[in-house]
Amino acid sequence: MNRTDRKESILVLGAGELGFEVLRHLANHARKHQSARIYVRLRQSTIETTDPVKKQQIEQLRALGVETAPGDVATGTDKLAALLAPYDTVISCIGFSAGRGTQTKITQAVLQAGVKRYVPWQFGVDYDTIGRGSAQDVFDEQLDVRDLLRAQNRTEWLIVATGMFTSFLFEPAFGVVDLEQSEVHALGSWDNQVTVTTPEDIGRLTTAILFHEPRFQNETVFVAGDTISYGALADELERQLDRPFNREAWSISYLSDALRADPDNNLFKYRAVFAAGVGVAWPRETTFNYREGLETIDVPTWIHRHLVE
Repeated sequence: MNRTDRKESILVLGAGELGFEVLRHLANHARKHQSARIYVRLRQSTIETTDPVKKQQIEQLRALGVETAPGDVATGTDKLAALLAPYDTVISCIGFSAGRGTQTKITQAVLQAGVKRYVPWQFGVDYDTIGRGSAQDVFDEQLDVRDLLRAQNRTEWLIVATGMFTSFLFEPAFGVVDLEQSEVHALGSWDNQVTVTTPEDIGRLTTAILFHEPRFQNETVFVAGDTISYGALADELERQLDRPFNREAWSISYLSDALRADPDNNLFKYRAVFAAGVGVAWPRETTFNYREGLETIDVPTWIHRHLVE
């Protein structure tokens, strides 16, 4: 297949919460500018699903011009490399839930296939700044991926750092916001900050970054829907919901003790990392979307849309 005689082919792995938004924005851009063909890699069973929600999503993607490509990333590295080889750009929207080793295997397959450009699943915190050996041990694999990419020069790579999903900040299990009990818990201190971005904005900004001129190559691009302190979050909840919230700061020592008592608790690992306050927040003024004048959904807007309206 002669790649010079056709449009750029972009393959997205996965069509979950984030993958769907990335695909939607890529497809809209490609249709408007006639700049690329967009594909999504899904299991054959997913493509043929009778589940009404999943079926509707696939139909929506097809209506946008997204082409489905059957395949399973759970296969071996050699087979996966063969599945990825025909594409110019591969974007992985398959996260940690796929299991340990998945991020490394996908990256190895991408490099083996000689894909021209790769966007790995690194839609999260600043792993380089956090470093190895953090409370959240799955982060070390993200650094393994970066080492693999930096050790070669055949495949361009692009990392989009987004912070956590905005909705996760309000997940009851995460423990920061408890709407039923009207409580807010600060991780580390009330001045600690966290960067958050919605999947919708991640999809839109990732598309803008991919097609940006001059082209981003072999670098991390930071975006932010918002960067907010836990104190400001509590203030905003009280203002918009018009009721007081009890406030309790969970210190680093308190969270470390909780993790030692339950070392396999994944949420406790996340809490400890965010309480440390390193690599989990960056000023909005330093981000790609700020420099480009692209508006994003900040925390006050998210609260208004999801908790007030």
